[in-house]
Amino acid sequence: MTTVAARGVAAGDAAIDPAQSPERLRITEIFHSLQGEADAVGWPTVFVRLTGCPLRCTWCDTTYSFHGGEWRTIDAVLEEVASHGARHVCVTGGEPLSQKRCLALLARLCDAGYEVSLETSGAIDVGDVDLRVRKVVDLKAPGSGEVERNLWSNVEHLLPHDQVKAVIADRADYDWAVARVREHALDTRCQVLFSPVHGQLAPRELAEWILADRLPVRMQMQLHKLLWGEEPGH
Repeated sequence: MTTVAARGVAAGDAAIDPAQSPERLRITEIFHSLQGEADAVGWPTVFVRLTGCPLRCTWCDTTYSFHGGEWRTIDAVLEEVASHGARHVCVTGGEPLSQKRCLALLARLCDAGYEVSLETSGAIDVGDVDLRVRKVVDLKAPGSGEVERNLWSNVEHLLPHDQVKAVIADRADYDWAVARVREHALDTRCQVLFSPVHGQLAPRELAEWILADRLPVRMQMQLHKLLWGEEPGH
């Protein structure tokens, strides 16, 4: 498959890295675990967590990735990823696209033969993401406190192998998400995933709403939290 040229995404990047080499990224952590979400759930996966995020969602469980981290070259990141021997790689954050070098990292991972997914808030343009990457775009429902940050032009960049995820805190979030699925015909573009906010909405309640409305969506729970709770690095 032809490699898509990596081009910069400027949003938020200047605040994170004003003058570093194009081959460097600020990394919070790299670890090997089971994928807990999306269509690769259960697969042994290497997670590359980039530092920085311009959003402040009320239910965020990775606030430790907002600051700190260390500068790593893309070559060093690929070397550590390879050391774990997994086929799947997930680039996540924070918001990984807040660092424009993320695009180069994604392309390099694809070139190396990995199954690559990107977890992104949907608040930054995904149009330049390598077409081989599985984008998991997180819609921000009202309960997140960041509903106004949804960049709806991203819908046009969704491919059949991508996923749209809505994290649901309550019935108001659910009704909002249902309306957006129907308004943008999201289920005709890619998989749509609904997830309950861990510890806030009973999974059974969300399941019953989905069944009652006969929604063409896939419910998911966070496998990693069922296995390891809130322990970082899993």
